[in-house]
Amino acid sequence: MKSKIDELLGRIAALQEELDGEYRRAREDWARKKAELADEFARQQRRYKTGLFRFLIRSRFLVLLTAPVIYAGWIPFVLMDLFVTVYQHICFRVYRIPRVRRADYIVFDRADLPYLNLVEKFNCFYCSYGNGVAAYTREIAARTEQYWCPIKHARRIRAAHDRYPKFFDYGDAEAFQQGLNRLRKQYDDTDPPAPPR
Repeated sequence: MKSKIDELLGRIAALQEELDGEYRRAREDWARKKAELADEFARQQRRYKTGLFRFLIRSRFLVLLTAPVIYAGWIPFVLMDLFVTVYQHICFRVYRIPRVRRADYIVFDRADLPYLNLVEKFNCFYCSYGNGVAAYTREIAARTEQYWCPIKHARRIRAAHDRYPKFFDYGDAEAFQQGLNRLRKQYDDTDPPAPPR
């Protein structure tokens, strides 16, 4: 049973690497195409841009009315970003857990798209930040869980983080006791931890 699970996890990891490679090649192709056709591309892209006034007129009233509620999300996103950044810089140094690179999760590149108007660019900036903070927070929480409680749940959970498959099976006390110290050092997919200060 365990070997079948390990085999499936290995295949999933291999497929994820293959998918990452395809994304990387697509980005490289995109960058090459963009460099070759930069002016023509920008001109073509701008043809699809909806003017700000037209964009606002076409928006449903209730959509405009909910905008303040959506944009109020900046407050918890910024507070979460600050908290988890301070948290990992303090705690991860003590526990020798490699710190999470914030720039790997929070990316702002969609503002360069010429077919977006000012509101659309702001919305993309907001969504990039919110989802980036969520992903950044999730990785910090996953590394914390790997250190303190790397035990799988008794029932299947939806959308487990990438570290979860390495965790010990629910109820396997022997494996937990024998492997905890090893797993606490097994961050092979990250940069090495900085020494504590």
